[in-house]
Amino acid sequence: MLRMTDYIRKSLESNSRDDKHLPGRMVIWNITNDCNLSCEHCYSSSGKKEKASAIKPEYVLSAVKSLKAANVKAVILSGGEPLMSPYLFDIAKIFKDEGFAVSLSSNGTMINEENVGSIKSLFNYVGISIDGSEKTHDGFRKKEGAYKASIKSLRLLKDNGINAGLRTSLTSYNYRDLGFIFKLAEKEGVKKIYISHLVYSGRGNNISEINKSIHKRISLYISGMAFNYVRNGIPISIVTGNNEPDAILLLAMFKRFYPEFYKNMHDKILNWGGNQSGNRIINIDYSGFVKPDPFFKYSGGNIKERDFFEIINNDKLFLELRQTPRKLKGRCEKCNYLRICNGGSRARAYAVYGDYFQEDPACFM
Repeated sequence: MLRMTDYIRKSLESNSRDDKHLPGRMVIWNITNDCNLSCEHCYSSSGKKEKASAIKPEYVLSAVKSLKAANVKAVILSGGEPLMSPYLFDIAKIFKDEGFAVSLSSNGTMINEENVGSIKSLFNYVGISIDGSEKTHDGFRKKEGAYKASIKSLRLLKDNGINAGLRTSLTSYNYRDLGFIFKLAEKEGVKKIYISHLVYSGRGNNISEINKSIHKRISLYISGMAFNYVRNGIPISIVTGNNEPDAILLLAMFKRFYPEFYKNMHDKILNWGGNQSGNRIINIDYSGFVKPDPFFKYSGGNIKERDFFEIINNDKLFLELRQTPRKLKGRCEKCNYLRICNGGSRARAYAVYGDYFQEDPACFM
């Protein structure tokens, strides 16, 4: 995850330090694969199941000590739609009581007056998925009225003093609506926009990729918006994910605008380290399988059978992903930007080449 606006703001401080943004690891835990929608891009092919598929609290309790030993500091509860899990709030309470920062990733259609109090008491942040205008969003999510329900939830969270933001999956289907997303965030007064670039996984395999020249222009536009927000004191954070070459463009733009602070930004970007799948970001799916990120097919083991700490510190692929620099192939092997992006998405490389260490096929550099 590239926290664009945060890095710009901090790099413009004369006493800026080049420390890493995250003090530890983050686990994205898909606590269920059930969902009330059937979205075009869904990496886990979630949907309504005849039999609920959900992680139970006892598995979470048994894993907490090992997560702490692995220096996990933050947990994102996701799905499917996590509110479909009957155990969501029990699981969130376990993590909160144990001192983790706990976030909720939701499509926003199931948040209401009955559960908003529990959400407020248990979560540090809630991300609501909006993929564009009402027409675009409802078409993408395969459900009429989904947009209105999500906006209603977003406003309900804000009215209750809950830290909430927008999550957008950027694809060839909706990239023209990106300007709408920025305007929506400004209108609704949210503090964060997270833009996730498409990874070819699940139903997302069926979506055509964005032309690389267009993709690069989109990333330049996002970087430009980040500078615009900083310059004009607009209190919205822009974060991008699954497209680490964004950092290369951001750094070049920063050098053009603020050459006197360039070293600050350069040091921060290098310490950020690019793609962190298998290192600072790790996934646990609804069956308990531990993966380098949610888009990987590969699992190093299952928390119901093995210790989380043992899995991530002994599995061959996890260890290889943590090598610096990664030993990559194709264009990535001798790329001058490898120290910045760390090779981008390994899951995308596998989806196209069947090799987690081939080049990222979506890289526009």
